Amino acid sequence: MAESDHEQRRVDEFILEKIDSVSHLEALLLLWNSRPKQWSPEEVARRLYVNTKIARELLADLQRSDLIVAVPDAAETYRYETSLQERDGIIEMVDATYRYQIVRISNLIHSKGSSAVRDFARAFRFTKKEQE
Repeated sequence: MAESDHEQRRVDEFILEKIDSVSHLEALLLLWNSRPKQWSPEEVARRLYVNTKIARELLADLQRSDLIVAVPDAAETYRYETSLQERDGIIEMVDATYRYQIVRISNLIHSKGSSAVRDFARAFRFTKKEQE
């Protein structure tokens, strides 16, 4: 398998596992590309052209997924932060892929179904460890 095929597979797996919508991806990439800048929901809303309520929900979802962190002692402020070099590497690949394959990545995200359906399905997912 060519390296680019391997990278594309890793990007696709990340998108399918971690990203619920194009807006979630764009919020994540905004914070990743501007690290270590801290963002409020109002600032994210202005940059993504959504209302503040939606931006607040996007940021909360990304935090629950451990993709961004809330800034301590700063109400409703978030930033991208990780100590995982592998996470930085995959997000760098996602960012580069999204820049040149926006339609393909958007279609991949839209093909996943609603987040409620995925959450329901995850509740019934068994791992090998759980079955033992």
